Amino acid sequence: MDRQHPYSVWARRAMLMSAFSSYQANKYGDAVATADQYISLHPGSHEVAYAFYLKAISLYEQIVDVNRDQANTQGALVALQDVVQRFPDTEYARDATLKIDLTEDHLAGKEMAVGRYYLVRNDYIGAINRFRVVVEQYQTTPQIMEALERLTEAYYALGLDSEAQTAAAVLGANYPGSQWYENAYNILKGRNLKPAEDKGSWISQAFHRIL
Repeated sequence: MDRQHPYSVWARRAMLMSAFSSYQANKYGDAVATADQYISLHPGSHEVAYAFYLKAISLYEQIVDVNRDQANTQGALVALQDVVQRFPDTEYARDATLKIDLTEDHLAGKEMAVGRYYLVRNDYIGAINRFRVVVEQYQTTPQIMEALERLTEAYYALGLDSEAQTAAAVLGANYPGSQWYENAYNILKGRNLKPAEDKGSWISQAFHRIL
């Protein structure tokens, strides 16, 4: 049916059902491919929102733990954001919004895991680069508090006191009662320093840009 009449109502529905069946069977690659085909052939269909959603959740279900490559996680985030932006008033967008939060937390977790790996090996620049990604891209995730504390550690170890003080100050201003802030504060005490924000620091500017 779909080969002879690819634009008929029945062919469209058959394609969506095929994508859904693949998703149900955990054949996520097939589900994504079929959903993409539907989107390409029927971009104006009133059911296209469902095709976008099926693609997004099929990618979402392929997210792996933070110790492995996160290509599927990145793809899932883009697809979920696409659903929210294109179809903001739908039930699909509401569910996608929840999944975006979880996906961003997962990506932040990956950056933190790599950053910690560098930190314990005294590769402070490598660690800073990873924690910086969390501060600049994933501020709404629970990972942000640790990222700021780890930045305090890394900058302190490099002797970059102003940056260390700024990371601790931003942490204290936003999460004053956290254990992470207490840790950062105690680190600075090693040189009789206190948290003090440098408004010109990238850390300060990143937070003021978002908040």
